[in-house]
Amino acid sequence: MFNSALASSLYCLLLSATAQAKYIVPGARWRDTEGNIVNAHAGSVVFDQGTFWWFGEYKTQAQPEGGGVSVYSSKDLATWQSHGLALVSIEGDQYISPKNIIQRPKVVYSELTGQYHMLWHADNSSYGLLLQGLATSDTIAGPYTFVNATAPLGNWSQDFGMFTDYKDGRSYALYSNGDSKQGRDVYLTSYNTEVSALDQVVHRFDKYDLEAPTIIQTEKSYYALMSHKTGYRPNNVVAFRADKLSGPWSQPWIVAPLNTRTFNSQSGFTLRIQGKKKTTYLYLGDQWDGNSIWESRYIWLPMNIDDDKKTLQLEWHDVYDLDIQSGQWSPVKGTTYLGKDATTNGNAFKQEANFASGGTILTGIYGNDSTVTFHGIEGTGKPQWVSFYYQNTDDMGFGDQPGGSPDRIGGAWQLRRISSVVVNGDTENVETLYQRDTHKGIILSTPLQLTLKKGKQNTITVGGLSNGVDYKGADLDRIVVYPSEK
Repeated sequence: MFNSALASSLYCLLLSATAQAKYIVPGARWRDTEGNIVNAHAGSVVFDQGTFWWFGEYKTQAQPEGGGVSVYSSKDLATWQSHGLALVSIEGDQYISPKNIIQRPKVVYSELTGQYHMLWHADNSSYGLLLQGLATSDTIAGPYTFVNATAPLGNWSQDFGMFTDYKDGRSYALYSNGDSKQGRDVYLTSYNTEVSALDQVVHRFDKYDLEAPTIIQTEKSYYALMSHKTGYRPNNVVAFRADKLSGPWSQPWIVAPLNTRTFNSQSGFTLRIQGKKKTTYLYLGDQWDGNSIWESRYIWLPMNIDDDKKTLQLEWHDVYDLDIQSGQWSPVKGTTYLGKDATTNGNAFKQEANFASGGTILTGIYGNDSTVTFHGIEGTGKPQWVSFYYQNTDDMGFGDQPGGSPDRIGGAWQLRRISSVVVNGDTENVETLYQRDTHKGIILSTPLQLTLKKGKQNTITVGGLSNGVDYKGADLDRIVVYPSEK
């Protein structure tokens, strides 16, 4: 056993007692126990001594890269306490200065050293180094002390992942080896017994030109998830399956409905939760915002895995409730209000759409003058999650644009529209709703937490805000209002 203390904690947990989980809301603005937005991008989650620990890239508007690694803790995967920075960038350092790339951090416990080891993609700002960094700490929350940055077995290393086999405790690195013609592979390589250096390549995913790798393990299979290379624009994440890590591995398949681009997310990590009644598998993805990377969100979704059929698919739910003690989860039921029943103002109007709920979509939403209003909404008087189902085709439908560019006349990727949301006409309190681009006829959702008055007389009005290009709000299909958390 190489890391038995964490063999059942990176992807598996067995708990005797814990609090009931709060709701998990993919794509929402997640806040920590102090009310600050959780800042742990492209991260990983470790279960250690009864607590989940989430490590991720710390990004701000002033420091979008090289900001170090943040760390949070939770008992339920929904309530997160900040512990600050586990790894701090060092001015002037060759590998971990604020000018360097510190991406996709992973943490594992080394029994032989008695320390926690943090590993990540270490690079310069031009991605010319392609190394793996190592730092150590006596405690899981850090602070971590930088040790080195090395080329794995003399190879290049770009997007970095880590997997620990819960059956034997051995850890493995996953990494893409760059974008050059000589690269474009993803390597699966085992660590030495100290988890301080790599010892041998177990498998190479040859010339698929993928990145953001992660592996989830079931009783019978291994599934490797990876994304295509489109920068911070999402794409169709794919999965491979094998009986053994050394292969043979299957052909890849797409894990989410076509043209949703994996619900506008990128792979990065997966988590196995073995409860008393059920084993649940979670996809922990990132919803990148290329225009303001520090505003990126998190897409955590259940995975439906069938080992007999050898399939894995993501399941979208706006809001779900996860009980980590039992391992069971269930979608939260909400009340739907259709766009066809809303009222329009100014140049906003209702348009036939055979893909929309009730055959009608709300369009022409623009600024403060062309708005739509949903009426008769029932509230609890407490904060509630509201999901806005929308279509946004600014980027002309992903890969279906002329010449692959976002606009045939020298345009730029807009990536998202921003809508204004006003409850009960209170224009002194305007919420901002980010709506990522979609394909034509593809309806996706994005959530906001709103406080509605108790009763059925609430209104929600949606307009448009500037995204730096225009004041358009996305077309609206419907909204779904969820009950307050208990």
